[in-house]
Amino acid sequence: MSKRYTFSAALWLYPGETANWHFVTLPKAVAADIKASVGTKTRGFGSVPLTVTVGKTTWNTSIFPDKISKSYFLPVKAAVRKFEDLEVGETARYTLKLL
Repeated sequence: MSKRYTFSAALWLYPGETANWHFVTLPKAVAADIKASVGTKTRGFGSVPLTVTVGKTTWNTSIFPDKISKSYFLPVKAAVRKFEDLEVGETARYTLKLL
């Protein structure tokens, strides 16, 4: 059975010239447990494949490690943001299921 994690997090916009990428940062406790669960079984750039649910939307994606926050970033694609009416700064509840 795959591990599941549920948490609330605020949506943020990646700064810089390509400021069209939207993310949430996983809580450090969730990130630490995921890191311990997957060990070295990661994909490119240390990414971890998973299924995400927010609201009524579920999709497959990956989370990416971040050295500065000591956590993972979860990208939230435009179609999901639009369907779920998510704006930068808003907090939503996310459920992750490791693949």
